[in-house]
Amino acid sequence: MTVAPERPGSLVGARVRRVNDPRLLRGEGRYVDDVHLAGMVHATVLRSPVAHADIRSFDASEAGGLLVLGPDDVAVATNPLRCVWIAVGGQRQTQVPLGERRVRYVGQPIGVVVAESRAAAEDAAEMIDVDYDELPTVADQESALAEGAPLLHPDWGTNVAADFRVGDDAEAVEAAMAGAARVIERRLVIPRIVPSPMETRGVVASWDANLRELTVWSSTQTPHHVRDHLATALRLSADQVRVVAPDLGGGFGSKEHLYPDEVMVALASMRLGRPVKWIEDRVEHFTATMHARDAVHYARLGMDQDGRFIAISSDVIGNLGAHPSNVGTGPFRISGSMLPGPYRFATAGVRVRGVLTTTTPTGAYRGFGMQEAAWVRERLVDEAARDLGMDPVELRLVNMLREDELPHTTPTLQDYDSGDYVEGLSMLRDMVTKDAAPADTNPRVRRGVGYASQVEFTGLGPSPVQKIVGFHLGGFETGVVRVDPDGSVVISSGVMGMGQGIETTLAQIAAEKLGVPLGKVRVALGDTKVAPYSASGSIASRSMTVGGGAVTRASITLAQKMLRIAAHQMEADADDVELVDGTFRVKGVPSSGIDFDSVAASTWLGWDLPPGEEAGLEVKDMHEPSNISYSYSSHAAAVAVDLDTGKVDIEGYWVTHDSGTVINPMIVDGQVMGGVAQGIGIALYEKMTYGEGAQPTTTSFLDYLVPLSADVPDMGIGHTEHPAPHIPGGMKGAGEGGTIPAPAAVANAVAAAVPEIAGQVLETPLSPGRMWEMLHEAGLHERP
Repeated sequence: MTVAPERPGSLVGARVRRVNDPRLLRGEGRYVDDVHLAGMVHATVLRSPVAHADIRSFDASEAGGLLVLGPDDVAVATNPLRCVWIAVGGQRQTQVPLGERRVRYVGQPIGVVVAESRAAAEDAAEMIDVDYDELPTVADQESALAEGAPLLHPDWGTNVAADFRVGDDAEAVEAAMAGAARVIERRLVIPRIVPSPMETRGVVASWDANLRELTVWSSTQTPHHVRDHLATALRLSADQVRVVAPDLGGGFGSKEHLYPDEVMVALASMRLGRPVKWIEDRVEHFTATMHARDAVHYARLGMDQDGRFIAISSDVIGNLGAHPSNVGTGPFRISGSMLPGPYRFATAGVRVRGVLTTTTPTGAYRGFGMQEAAWVRERLVDEAARDLGMDPVELRLVNMLREDELPHTTPTLQDYDSGDYVEGLSMLRDMVTKDAAPADTNPRVRRGVGYASQVEFTGLGPSPVQKIVGFHLGGFETGVVRVDPDGSVVISSGVMGMGQGIETTLAQIAAEKLGVPLGKVRVALGDTKVAPYSASGSIASRSMTVGGGAVTRASITLAQKMLRIAAHQMEADADDVELVDGTFRVKGVPSSGIDFDSVAASTWLGWDLPPGEEAGLEVKDMHEPSNISYSYSSHAAAVAVDLDTGKVDIEGYWVTHDSGTVINPMIVDGQVMGGVAQGIGIALYEKMTYGEGAQPTTTSFLDYLVPLSADVPDMGIGHTEHPAPHIPGGMKGAGEGGTIPAPAAVANAVAAAVPEIAGQVLETPLSPGRMWEMLHEAGLHERP
């Protein structure tokens, strides 16, 4: 099957409006900051103002307020937070102590202050005297590798926390490159990004001393993960901690961690015996929430004389920041694993080094290493096309894996499942061709179109593979579907809604399988007390593939039970019964029938059931996928470059996207558009920077730019549909494919528009200032 088919009368594939939008649009959403409890007090987090130092003394004698916890107080009362993803082959640091006396980045939490109001807590914090013995700093990873660089852990003798390979070994790579007729080699840089969800992090913690229970409302993508790690850090059992995730104003990966400051707030509640609220402000978000990306690739693409790809490799130097985050070197590892993309390579090998610096730790972010892989690979492909004098699209099509070559295992051990990459790119080119570019009227404005393609690793699992790669998370999801006595349907799952519309798409699946209107289905997520266990939560575009797969199977099982019961009550064979418009009836006998709600009521009463059938209508299904599911997409951007100012305007944008079975095209379109917008931000605007002494220099939206609506054009989006063969329902992930290839597509368009600078387009963002420098160096300002 190719283009997403119309399914008249089916809820799967229908453009249904999101079920929770009316409530959110009316301002009736309930976020963490909307939680108000009796006796609640407020916290502010004490953070290091210097990047590298030992704390000589901590004096809170003048502070006032209700409670001050300094580094020593925190250290003695907590266990370290462990890293979840440990690099295969060894990692020098696998846990993060809380309350250390050595600080390693600006913004590191060193304590917490609680008072009756946030303002009072901040005033009290101002009165705390902390004496720092400052140490040398290093903010970028290549400097941290240099001889004589300041060491974050002098006993290591290096700043390298992990050094390993992905794919073919170095000898195989060198042999392949030596046999290539042409080798394209570039140093490509992906800068540090700030996730920037609309809602910053936040916690409300409430300790019940009588019950010895801690309840935490958290802005998190992974409630069970937070519960487990919070219990360990605070030396509680898991059953003593309940985590509730209310409405979530975005996460993009930055909220899949439990952070040290969040533990400190919960500890403060336990000490005071009162609810404590802490809401991260935007400056804290810039300095204390995990950043992302920040990798340097020394990459090579080897080809034969005709442009057939032979080998691809990269030496990845990743900036981990002050310590390995929850996911450690994971993003850099995935960059290596996904480097081959949709192309046919006999050899692919990557060296990964995770390097510590005196900066905020880096972690997960939309695209998780795959955007970096796409940036490197797709820029190399365009540079190869330039070197060969070939059309970049034709070069891609020649080297793409064909449909009949799938399934396919890459040299980096990715088992691509299904798809037609050639079809997607060909369809994209047709879309671009039909939408003619504006005619050039100003000779000082150049125009060009750039392309990029990618394959996306989605639906994290299965669990045994996660163990092999050092990822200490289960890869399964559990779906619970219940039909209540009145015929209403409730779904619960361990995945989280965070703006991606999962509440709606899960409801569509259940309603379709059970044959009920969408309005009869309610989806309950985000409470560890009632939701089934999920070790991974909503990360890695897995909510629909793994969580949706479980709901699909549970719904089918439940529908089959109701059909059997209805058939028994009508004294018919189950194979002869169908559900039409809410009524079970014998096929071909429209006058027969018993309605859905009556079957539900009688089943909960235990009346008129077939022999051996149990009362009740609730099914729990655990879905452990047998493999990753692989989405893919191709992007094209049309840009106009002003040679006088360096400004890049995006005049057109097109996407072809395949995420398996499309449950709701409107929601997938929204995911693609939002992802592209973030990709455009990375391409043209976003970069977290550090200055002297590793002090952050972009700490607000005044100096860290994100794209505005005017910067994002209308998009042409085409869906193809190749279901995942091993996922119930055939879904693949859709959350990240918009972001992954977008920076490369925009950069390739800039290179096409101004070929004089193509060889210099190796780092984002392509800001007006950077563009002006390249244009000036190319002598384009002196030309008429």
